[in-house]
Amino acid sequence: MALSTDRDRIPVRAATGDLVERFTEGHLRALARAITLVENEAPGYRELLGRLYGSAGRAKKVGITGATGAGKSTLVDELTKRLLSRGRSVGIIAVDPSSPFTGGALLGDRVRMQDVGLQKDVYIRSMASRGSLGGLARATREVSIVLDAFGKDYILIESVGVGQVALDIADVVDTTVVVLVPESGDSVQAMKAGLMEIADIFVINKADLTGADRLELELNSHLELQRGRHGWDYPVIKTRARSGQGIDELLEQIDRQEEHLARTGYLEKKRMHLVRAEVLQLLSETITKKVRQRLDAGGDLETAVADILGGRLNPYQAVDRLLERAEGAGSNG
Repeated sequence: MALSTDRDRIPVRAATGDLVERFTEGHLRALARAITLVENEAPGYRELLGRLYGSAGRAKKVGITGATGAGKSTLVDELTKRLLSRGRSVGIIAVDPSSPFTGGALLGDRVRMQDVGLQKDVYIRSMASRGSLGGLARATREVSIVLDAFGKDYILIESVGVGQVALDIADVVDTTVVVLVPESGDSVQAMKAGLMEIADIFVINKADLTGADRLELELNSHLELQRGRHGWDYPVIKTRARSGQGIDELLEQIDRQEEHLARTGYLEKKRMHLVRAEVLQLLSETITKKVRQRLDAGGDLETAVADILGGRLNPYQAVDRLLERAEGAGSNG
């Protein structure tokens, strides 16, 4: 069984070397433990990612996003079946809504994709969004690195829905597939949510419903200017995921888009952008953590809050003062 059920907490002093050895030997339990270590940011997770990083970079990463109820999970299920029939291995990251009580994923692996979950070349991981903008869990990028290093040919990342502020799925994958359904105003909502800007391929799922042809015309009309500007035709594909209709065409377009990126040199540029964003994110997190530790140790943060409430400082003055004290504590340490 390839479903991930291992949620055991990693010991604080995990034997990273032993874990990596078992990981490279292809043990699924080691893969599950590595993902848990990364997802929980347990001690040693950065060392683990550092050791696995050199083995990653070969998988094709595809993001599947769109409104809730558009049929994304069924689409991922059918895409996985096609990839398996071609002899490809697949890693699936299904980002679910967070439980308001536990913070964990409300929907589980077994519920999401029962058909493909038992295949030996498929590994599914459900992750809680934990309020992340764009429907992506904070650790999605790192988990995709782990699956990539494990040797998965394709990594399919299904987002929980459409964020209103930031659609960060495009900053994790090579190809973004936006799934819409033939409902009134769906293309307009897609434009408002920013989906038109991040999509590489559009899918009209449940294409047997009334309004599918109209939605296709609307999308093609909106995409005309975009097509001429970027040299990519942004295909619009009709599917009926439950019956498998249109899935082969979708997979062909995904592969075609990868060839387009490689041919134009944009794939290298995009991955350079992703790595730069990753480094900046890690740098920001590391600096924030160190500054917070120094401020907490001296009680400076609580003092600043009290000064703001007392009218002695405004927040901007407080930040400047806190940074000065953090830098001074660092130089003295």
